[in-house]
Amino acid sequence: MKLPELLAPAGNYEKLITALHYGADAVYMGLSEFSLRAKADNFNFGELEKAAQLVRSKGKRFYITINIFPHNRDIPCMKEHLRSLAGMKPDALIIADIGAFDMATEIIPDVPVHISTQANITNYRSAKAWEKLGAKRLVLSRELTIDEIKEIREKVSIELECFVHGAICISYSGRCYISSFLANRPANLGECTNSCRWNYTLMEETRQGQYFPVYENDRGTYVMSSRDLCMIEHLDKLADAGVNSFKIEGRVKGINYAAGVVKTYREAVDSLKARPYKVRETWLKELSMFSSRGYTTGMFLGRQPDNNYNHDDEIYKMSHELVGVVQSIRNGKAVVALRSSLKTGDHIEFLSNGLEHKTFEVQEIFDLEEDRIASARNEEQVLLPIQQGVKENDLIRRPLKHSSV
Repeated sequence: MKLPELLAPAGNYEKLITALHYGADAVYMGLSEFSLRAKADNFNFGELEKAAQLVRSKGKRFYITINIFPHNRDIPCMKEHLRSLAGMKPDALIIADIGAFDMATEIIPDVPVHISTQANITNYRSAKAWEKLGAKRLVLSRELTIDEIKEIREKVSIELECFVHGAICISYSGRCYISSFLANRPANLGECTNSCRWNYTLMEETRQGQYFPVYENDRGTYVMSSRDLCMIEHLDKLADAGVNSFKIEGRVKGINYAAGVVKTYREAVDSLKARPYKVRETWLKELSMFSSRGYTTGMFLGRQPDNNYNHDDEIYKMSHELVGVVQSIRNGKAVVALRSSLKTGDHIEFLSNGLEHKTFEVQEIFDLEEDRIASARNEEQVLLPIQQGVKENDLIRRPLKHSSV
């Protein structure tokens, strides 16, 4: 079987390098003005060109997101942006709005268009309609079950994509206005404040100031906050249903998240070659290490008694923090760009093939002149003796002393 594509987020250039390093087949990225992740660092146009060159040099693919719902004022800028992308030749554009779709196919007709999950494709008639219009891939709505995906697959021949991991918006396929109303930050223009994650209380309108105790735990009520999606245990079902691309959410997440999730799903996708599909405990352990709100399989498997969709806590769970990134190897030592303080006696892990989940004590730290030092601070560069197998762009992390997992 042809393995599904592993599609990873690239919120900035560093996250792009990380996603490619740990095995993504393709990345999606964009400019803030036209992307639903305006709070990601994103790229300016020059950086976007540089990113495209890097992706091409790796033999991978890149998709440009233009998935806002534009207003009239946005049309001239969007047209100019589309024209500017012609020379870059992205592998596809990810678009939600039919007007933007029409402009894209008119201005750069040789660039394929993927229809964003924001378009809410929940049935095969919608899928067929987009296919007739010339779309090359459909990013299916997150509200579908696997059986519904199978039925859509039977009715269309174009590629299908779905999210397999990451944050879930509590609103229908992410089309939410809570942020607009409460913070004047429209989610559908890429400025979501994640208002659904806030703590809310209930008050009856004739009883002003009397707040009803609707507690789900002693921290408050988070009735609109969903757990994160995780389909690592069911990738075979999605592949068998005809999904061509597995998408990871997280352009605003850090490189610690990007590295661990992409590496884990890379191994899982590759393992689909052999059946039956076997889930490794190391995958589940890895996915528990970085920030999440707990996991759910969403709506893919239908209503399940043990699938708790709601996240009842404001606290993000994580067990490890990022220490640094290996920039190069020099005389048997790693040149490390620190993202946290480090001192001798600390215990660290290398996110490197064959070294996963093995902890090593830091016995020596050197500055760049190779003088021995006792400690170093965030954003400094140091030399660290390394284990065999550590490579450039590998991440180094550290177990938290007071893990919430």
